[in-house]
Amino acid sequence: MSLSVFYRGSKIRFRINLSRRRMLSFAGIATFIGLVTWQPWEYRGVDPEFAQAQITEEQKNLILQQKAVKALKEDTQKQLGAMKVYLGELRAQMRRLDALGERLAGVANLDNGEFNFQQEMPIGGPEIEVAELPQASGSDVLTDIEDMLSKISDKQKQLSLLESVMMNHQLNNDAYIAGRPISDGWLSSQYGIRKDPFNGTPAMHKGLDFASYNEDVQVVATGAGVVTWAGDRYGYGQLVEIDHGGGLKTRYGHNHKLLVNVGDVVTRGQQIAEMGSSGRSTGPHVHYEVLRNGKQIDPNQFVYRKAD
Repeated sequence: MSLSVFYRGSKIRFRINLSRRRMLSFAGIATFIGLVTWQPWEYRGVDPEFAQAQITEEQKNLILQQKAVKALKEDTQKQLGAMKVYLGELRAQMRRLDALGERLAGVANLDNGEFNFQQEMPIGGPEIEVAELPQASGSDVLTDIEDMLSKISDKQKQLSLLESVMMNHQLNNDAYIAGRPISDGWLSSQYGIRKDPFNGTPAMHKGLDFASYNEDVQVVATGAGVVTWAGDRYGYGQLVEIDHGGGLKTRYGHNHKLLVNVGDVVTRGQQIAEMGSSGRSTGPHVHYEVLRNGKQIDPNQFVYRKAD
């Protein structure tokens, strides 16, 4: 490969022939001259003005961060102080509720051994470790504590009113209902959410279950009243419902045989049916409900009340 250059002027003519070797030589010489002139390996330093500007900017950022950390610390200390005050109020409210609960238990003739407000609730069972605790800000915790204090205050007012009513009226509308609805057996299922015995899903159990493996177990009325239902009912099987007045009713489900009819007047302790396993049932037991104004409530308060 060669390169030829011709030039013609008015008085000058010349011709240059460049071969590949000459071209490479010229390129190498040009590169060498460029490197020697530029000297990229030589350290040229940092622009002092640029460096000073960067340092000043970082110093400003550090000052801002220090102020933010200081403000966060002060805010956290204030929130912790507020939490201590709230916790003190909660303890005081709980002590008042315990004292009020003891008085109500005494007035209602409840078993003080079972309803002991001086002891912690016995709890237990297998537990599953949680990888992380739930996240919450200080303001969220304070809001939750304020809501709890408000609810406790409302409950305290309600209990105080109830105490006044019970003190002034030893017998009220629901005092006629008392005791267990069976002659023999034990409590097999509590009121509240439980695992459905048929499909295993969580379900609300709106009564108490009393079971027994003995034969001829009597189902008895827990209060005087008028029978308003005596027959088969969906889910309950053979059911007896008694109206006790004052908006209170009781139900006795899953019976084997009914001994009363609609319109019958019954007294507390009178046998109304024989225990069975009719309806949606897994074995011989009585499903016992207490209704106030058409809504099921926890029957425990009536089961453990003494029938004077």
